[in-house]
Order: sequence, then C-alpha cells, then structure tokens
Amino acid sequence: GEGPPLLALHGWLDNAGSFSRLVPLLPHRHWRMVDLPGHGLSFHRPRGAYYHFIDNVSDLLALVDHWGWEQFDLVGHSMGGGIATLLAAAAPERIRSLTLIEAIGPLARARDEEVVEDIRKGMRDRARATEKQTRVHASRDSMHQARASAMGGLSAQATEDLLLRGLKEVDGGYTWSSDPRLTLHTPLRACESQILALLRSIACPKLLLLADPSTSYLDGPAAEARIQALQPIEVVRLVGTHHLHLEDAIALAPAIARLLATEPAA
Repeated sequence: GEGPPLLALHGWLDNAGSFSRLVPLLPHRHWRMVDLPGHGLSFHRPRGAYYHFIDNVSDLLALVDHWGWEQFDLVGHSMGGGIATLLAAAAPERIRSLTLIEAIGPLARARDEEVVEDIRKGMRDRARATEKQTRVHASRDSMHQARASAMGGLSAQATEDLLLRGLKEVDGGYTWSSDPRLTLHTPLRACESQILALLRSIACPKLLLLADPSTSYLDGPAAEARIQALQPIEVVRLVGTHHLHLEDAIALAPAIARLLATEPAA
C-alpha cells in the first residue's frame, strides 16, 4: 500500500509470511516485512556467529537507512516484538508508533542466579552446534503437520502461509529453511530491571495485543510490571492463540488502525 512506511517483525522460527493476513486489512501503510537473519529466505549468520537480539537491531537500522526511511511505524510479534522494543529504545526519534502482538519486550532471566547456568548451558549447546543434523522430511505434508502441531494447532491455511518461505527442497525431501542454531540456548540474557528500564524509555504511541487465554510467559506479576513500564499503552485482549495475527487478523486490525490514525500524517 501507499502511505507512511511500516516495518513488521515476525516471531521465532516464523518468517515474513506471518503477516500475510494482516497487510491487506491495513492498506494505508507502506508495509515491509522482513525475514530476520536465520529465518525464512534470509541468510544464515556465518560459522562462529550467533543470533543475539541486539545484532538484529543494528541490522534493521542499516536496512531502514538503505531504504531511506527517516521515520516508520513498527509492528512485532513475539520474538519480533522483543526486537521491536529494543529498536524503539535504541532509535526513539525514528519510531512513529509501536504495536506489540503477544510480546512485552525480550525474554529475561527470571532470577540473577540463573546467569551461571545460562552461560554453562549456552556454551555446551554451542560446542554441540556443529553436530546438529537437519532433519529431512519425506513430504511437504509431513512438514505441514509438524509445523501445525508445534505451533499449538495452527490452522491449515495459517501453517501454509508460514511454509511458503519456511522450507526448502533438498535431496530426499524438504527441510526447514531456518538456521538450526536459532534453537541453541541463549547464554546471556538481560535481567528484568534492565528490560523495565528499556520499556520505560519508549515514548511513542503504543498498542499491546494479547491472546486470551494468556500465553504463560505473558501472564503474572512480571508481565504486569512490564505493561506498567510501557504506560501509556492501550492493551487489547482477544480470544485466540499466540499467532493471533495469522489466525484472526480481522479482529486485530481495528485496534492497529486506531493507533495509526492517532499519528500526524507526516
């Protein structure tokens, strides 16, 4: 569509197809959906490199500079929402609005004591990373079923939207196009107080869309504290699953349209 630019960031092990249902419902923005590094059809980071959220932020700032975008709206689902909050904190003058779908910032370690085990497990995972064999599925149907069940029962059409960019043909069948290193344990996470400081710094208009029943890590006192840190923010709870925007985009679109309409035209 025409209009101000909007950058949409997908969730972990998803891809740009994640927003295929939402885009036609909000045509008054110039949408750009990217496959984040290691996902979909994008490159895999070189051997010896890993997938840190903060590296996505610098990649994305370089990308919007390349496109010539001075300011833009930002939409993020799940992991993409975590990255979006970091991006909004890093470059506040460039973000016109922030829509978070099933995300309230990056995952943090629950207790400071976990930092030791995180580092140890992360290093063990990295040492074994070269041994990881990518499973080959004999048929596309097999991948369809695996994806649907892994995502908590995604509908057939929603699963298909993700498979279009999420698989590749190899000898003997199909594999996922995503980098297996994305499943390695994160050796170092921010602590909760650091995340809260980042969230408090985000001053642009904001919208949070959450599924009902709640996703476990988006519920409870820690999640409420994060929502308070983001105030003022509109919070909308919709009956659905973690992939709200794929399964019921029509229900989400009005709230996002309202947020976008509150901004100056230029």
